Amino acid sequence: MRWVVLILMWVAAASAVAQETWLQSEFRREGEHVKGACGTFSIKTVGGCAIELFTDHPLHIAAGSIAPQNGFGLGGAFVAHHTPNESWRISWSMDAVGSTNGSWRAGGYVKFIHTPVKNIVVIKPKATKPGETSAPASPAISVPRPNLAIEPSAVFNLYAQTISLNKLNFFGLGNDSVAGDQSVFGMRETILGASAIKPVTEWPAISGLHLSLVGEINGRFVDVRGNHSESSPSIEQIYDEATAPGLATQPAFMQLGEGVRIKPSLFDNHLQLNYQANFQQYFAPSNSHYSFLRWTVDLGNTFNLYGHTESGPRDANGPNDCRLSLNDDKCPDVNYSRNLNGSIGVRFLLSESMTSGSSVVPFYFQPTLGGSDINGASALGSYQDYRFRGPNVFLLRESFEHSIWGPFGFTFMADQGKVALARGDIGFDHLKHSFATGFTIRAGGFPMISFMYAWGGNEGDHKIFNMNTSLLGGSARPRLD
Repeated sequence: MRWVVLILMWVAAASAVAQETWLQSEFRREGEHVKGACGTFSIKTVGGCAIELFTDHPLHIAAGSIAPQNGFGLGGAFVAHHTPNESWRISWSMDAVGSTNGSWRAGGYVKFIHTPVKNIVVIKPKATKPGETSAPASPAISVPRPNLAIEPSAVFNLYAQTISLNKLNFFGLGNDSVAGDQSVFGMRETILGASAIKPVTEWPAISGLHLSLVGEINGRFVDVRGNHSESSPSIEQIYDEATAPGLATQPAFMQLGEGVRIKPSLFDNHLQLNYQANFQQYFAPSNSHYSFLRWTVDLGNTFNLYGHTESGPRDANGPNDCRLSLNDDKCPDVNYSRNLNGSIGVRFLLSESMTSGSSVVPFYFQPTLGGSDINGASALGSYQDYRFRGPNVFLLRESFEHSIWGPFGFTFMADQGKVALARGDIGFDHLKHSFATGFTIRAGGFPMISFMYAWGGNEGDHKIFNMNTSLLGGSARPRLD
């Protein structure tokens, strides 16, 4: 810790010799923040010092789960912001982490946020009587305050990321796969791409829906390898191209995606909807046998027990950025994590893949249920990680999450889901079931670390530890499937 403090202070001092650039100014401010939080050692200052070292910019310690079965990643991150003019703000970050089992991830992420000067819209209170323009002033009457609304910004992303995972489970394909058929493999995937989120603000009649158009274009380069260091057999020892499509060869893919998203808030911001529909095309130019299409509908419903608290991923933030707004210099104060929070959630997820002729969906791009998937999302937690794999997936989730004391929270969830080899087999029959409960450590009103115990399936129970791969409030990294 002392070395980190000395290095940051040295960088800040060196920057002061000449006229400061915007980057030198950010280094200087970080040095001041770290000196103030970590300059003196005591029990009371440990928490504040850790927050600075793990969240501040331009440099901070990067930490988080890489992928299930691949350990906890630790490394470093660099974050910078620049405002070239009134219309654009640019942020970029780079990070690299490694785990004790030899898995690692490294990437660079750039965001261009369009911020033209926009008018603030004043929504006046409704009249309480015919002919009135506002509620009459009276000590006995509460007059609602006008709401101020600023149009959201368009965000454009560029990114390059490589991840190497040494242990992934494969049990075969379909909802009836057998736990005893477990095998392991390793995989490296490089993603080079761009994406965009464009809020639709031209139609005032639907402004309450917070409608956005989303799009992406990615190059995906996958390399699957065997793993002979585990107690379970390596994947190629019991599976082949027929039972694990894509095992024999992994061509380069051009992947396109288009979609829409709506995020309205209802009932005085108590009910938040996060609905998204996407259509993706995976093209393998060198081998069309592996080309396929996929559509996904993901409907998230969250009822906030105490009203809406701004938390969770924000489009304008990179995965290593935790600011509440573009004008903030730091992450939210730790006290923000101690606000009383509670929510009830219901989620519906349906994803189906389409092929033509004799083409197939490579097994490494097929979604999974069980434990957590390759992106760290939990589903059917009582089963082993990656337990059920198929080109088509259906999931229902009911959840409850509530703060307990300080940054600690409690959560409970129930999952019902299945995977299917054929689209016609998706339905409400033969669903797998699982329950999970545990504790969370919250930051910025959002659960960042979870310790879960899951049960209810017919294959025993499962203990799950997960730390969000993105900093609190940071946007998600590119999906690996």
